[in-house]
Amino acid sequence: MTTIEEVKRRAEADAKTFGYFLNPDPNFLQGLLEGLKQNEERYGYPSCPCRLASGNFDYDRDIMCPCDYRDPDVVAFGACYCGLYVRKDVYEHQTELNPVPERRPTEKQMRAYQAASIPKEAKTAVEEKEELVEVTVGKKKMWYCKQCGYVVFRDEPPYICPICKAKKEMFAEIKTKLDFFG
Repeated sequence: MTTIEEVKRRAEADAKTFGYFLNPDPNFLQGLLEGLKQNEERYGYPSCPCRLASGNFDYDRDIMCPCDYRDPDVVAFGACYCGLYVRKDVYEHQTELNPVPERRPTEKQMRAYQAASIPKEAKTAVEEKEELVEVTVGKKKMWYCKQCGYVVFRDEPPYICPICKAKKEMFAEIKTKLDFFG
C-alpha cells in the first residue's frame, strides 16, 4: 500500500524536474495527496484527485497525475487544474492562485461519467468484451513528436510532449496496421 509520504515524494520529484512547486497551502496539499493516494488504491493508478475517473486505464490515461493538461495550465494560469502543481511566483505568494478552466475535452469527461455510473457487476461479459475491443482498437493512433522523437499510442497527441515540452502541434500521426484493417 502506498503511503502519503511516497505520493508526496513522487509529486515533489516531478515538480522539481519540471521547475514547478507543490501547492504552498499545507492543508490543501494534504487533501490533494490523500486524493491521489485514494485513487491509486481504488484504480491501481494515481488519477487526478480533482476529476472523475472511470476506473478504465485507457479512458483515464490523460488524467493520470501529472495529467496531460498540467503543463499548459501551469504556464497559462500559474497552477494545474487541481492546484497541486504551481509556478514559483504562486508558491512564493507573489501571484494569487485563481481557478483554472477545465481543458479536458467534454467527450472524455462524458466517457468517465458513463463508465462510473454503471456498476461493475452490472456489466455483462459481452459488454466487457465490447469495451475491451473499443479500447484496444477504437480510435487509438500512434503519434510521434517531430522535435524529440517521443512516441505514444492514444486517441490524440498529448498537449505537451513529456520529454521536450513541444506543443501538441509538433506531433504527427504514424499510420499503423490497425488503421488499414479498421
